Amino acid sequence: MAKQAQDMTAMFKDMMGAFPVDTAAMEEAFKNSATLNEKMASVALEAAEKSTEISSKWTKDAITKMTDISKAKAEPADYAKAMTDFASSSAEMAAEHMAAFAEVAKKMQMDTVELMMAAGKDMTEDMSAAAKKATDEMTSAAKKATAAAK
Repeated sequence: MAKQAQDMTAMFKDMMGAFPVDTAAMEEAFKNSATLNEKMASVALEAAEKSTEISSKWTKDAITKMTDISKAKAEPADYAKAMTDFASSSAEMAAEHMAAFAEVAKKMQMDTVELMMAAGKDMTEDMSAAAKKATDEMTSAAKKATAAAK
């Protein structure tokens, strides 16, 4: 019984040796994945930076407009006019800044699509090359096994 177990171990060892595993493909896939992740992070960080700039500008503009409201007025009607002007300028600022946010989102989306398409193309090429290499290696190993069996 122990002899049979040793024979099976030797058989599996020989079989695995006949079909070597190429770790270079795995290393290349890891490098490609890391590169893609770096590019995706760059796109996200750039969008976050631009969004922060837009938010900061919006806040500064709002504070500037509120300064005008907080000043003492000579007539009660001037307070109503100041509030109306503030509401109007706030609506304009909102439209302007929301459009800026939309542009950031649009650019991020375009950059992400470009990255994913490039990654898909690269992966397809890598998979084709790996499949061809594996087929060649399997054919070679099968020929060797057939020749050894004769």
